[in-house]
Amino acid sequence: MNKNFIGLVIVLAGLALIFWLAKPTPPSGSSDDTTGVSGALSAEETVFDFGSISMANGKVGHVFTIKNASTSPVVINKMYTSCMCTTAELNIDGRSFGPYGMPGHMPVPMIKETIEAGARAQVEVIFDPNAHGPAGVGLIDREVIIENSSEIPFRLKIKGIVTP
Repeated sequence: MNKNFIGLVIVLAGLALIFWLAKPTPPSGSSDDTTGVSGALSAEETVFDFGSISMANGKVGHVFTIKNASTSPVVINKMYTSCMCTTAELNIDGRSFGPYGMPGHMPVPMIKETIEAGARAQVEVIFDPNAHGPAGVGLIDREVIIENSSEIPFRLKIKGIVTP
C-alpha cells in the first residue's frame, strides 16, 4: 500500500479518537428530573429537550428561569458549560452577564452577582449544532453549571438529537 494512504488513515483514526474522547460524560448521580432544587437555587424546569436539531438551521436556544428559594441572598460566583458547543448568559434584573462557555475554550470569570431571597433570574442557553462538525451528529446532553454561595452547584441540562 501507499505510505501516504496509511499515514492518512492513521491521522484520521487519531482525529476520530480525539473527538470521541472530547465528548463530555454526564457526572455521576445526575438525573433527568425536569424540576429541581440544589442548595438555595431552584427551577421549575432543569432539563430541556430540543428534540431534533438541524445543523442546517443553525443555533438553538432556551431560557431557563431560576429562583433563589432561600430566605437569604445568593451570590452567583461562576457559570460555565460542559462543552464548547454551548454557551450561557445570566440575566438578573435586566442586567446581562456572559456569555460563558466551557472552561479552557472561553474565559470563565467570577460573576459575583446577587439574587435576592425569593427573586428570579434567567439563564439563556445557546447550543451550536455545527460546533463539532459532521462528527457532532447524534444525541447531545449538555449542562450549564452555576457555582453559587450555597456551595452546591446548580445544574441545568439541554438534550436533543443533532441531524445534518
